[in-house]
Amino acid sequence: MEQNYFISTDKNLLNVDAIQQFIANSYWGDNRTLEEVKITIENSYCFGIYTLKNEQIGFARVVTDYIYFGYFMDVIILDKFQGQGYGKILVKEILEDATIKKLKTLALKTKDAHLLYERFGFNKIGDSPLWMSVDKQILD
Repeated sequence: MEQNYFISTDKNLLNVDAIQQFIANSYWGDNRTLEEVKITIENSYCFGIYTLKNEQIGFARVVTDYIYFGYFMDVIILDKFQGQGYGKILVKEILEDATIKKLKTLALKTKDAHLLYERFGFNKIGDSPLWMSVDKQILD
């Protein structure tokens, strides 16, 4: 099967309007404004997934110190692309990114995507219904 998408960390490619509209209407987005989305993008390590014609398929960002910790946020696939496997592709590519691979701990919160993240090694944290993590740091 021919690859019909590409993934980039180039923030200039992001369709910020489409991202904001999706996030503002999500259960976690709390009517986030365009300005707020722009600030979160500016202050995060971002990933976009696109069609070969540069149409935004999905987006994710990682808030990180670039050494120890990364917090996955706003992982989305736009409505018309959902159910086609792009979420799995995006998460896999993020986890294979050189910057993300070297982090010791990754965390996220999700209300409804536990099965997606579990396949990539994330585990629930304690009795929280939302928090998940991958912890590669060994403490003596």
